[in-house]
Amino acid sequence: MIMEQQRTQIVKFGRKMSASGLCVGTSGNISVFDPRTGYLCISPSGLGYFETEPEDIVVMDLAGNVIEGERKPSSEHGLHTIVYLNRPDARAVVHTHSPFATTLASMHETLKPAHYAMMGAAVYEIPLVEYETFGSAELASAVEMALRATPATRALLLANHGDVCLHESLSKAFALAENIEFTSRVQWQCACAGRPVYLTRDQFARALERSRTYGQVPNGR
Repeated sequence: MIMEQQRTQIVKFGRKMSASGLCVGTSGNISVFDPRTGYLCISPSGLGYFETEPEDIVVMDLAGNVIEGERKPSSEHGLHTIVYLNRPDARAVVHTHSPFATTLASMHETLKPAHYAMMGAAVYEIPLVEYETFGSAELASAVEMALRATPATRALLLANHGDVCLHESLSKAFALAENIEFTSRVQWQCACAGRPVYLTRDQFARALERSRTYGQVPNGR
């Protein structure tokens, strides 16, 4: 079984995604890309995450051909492919229907820095992709347009649909999805209570710079 490690990783994070409430039922999907082979592995269509095993994960190429796997791939495989074709830094994509991010997307709102937690997206304002039918070539094309318009972003809101997060690893893409959901909830709650007061661009830039030295470093200092 090729890409066994990546397939196992998708199963692990698929279950985390479901358990955390970022998705319900069989919604949402995850992929990991291997630039060495040019293959991506992606969660299967319509299969519950707690019923999914590594052998259920589908391996594809960027042309949409199935390389290995008996299952039908996620209906959003075209969207994932578009991300990898347009963002050579991306190694993983997490697409969720998380409640508060989807709420903002269904209000046709962009996500703004009500909290610095969204700084992992690397942009001051997370763009909104116009609505297109799920799993369609039109949706993938709309995502491509948004990525080209905002080439630094690691996240997008999909109108009346959900969000898409990309990063250099699956753990980082998943963490970004969690932080996007948190910030979306803060923005929505502030809007319900009165009026959100967002970080200024300078405040956001300083938080982003501070994040570069946040957490543990390889030498343990």
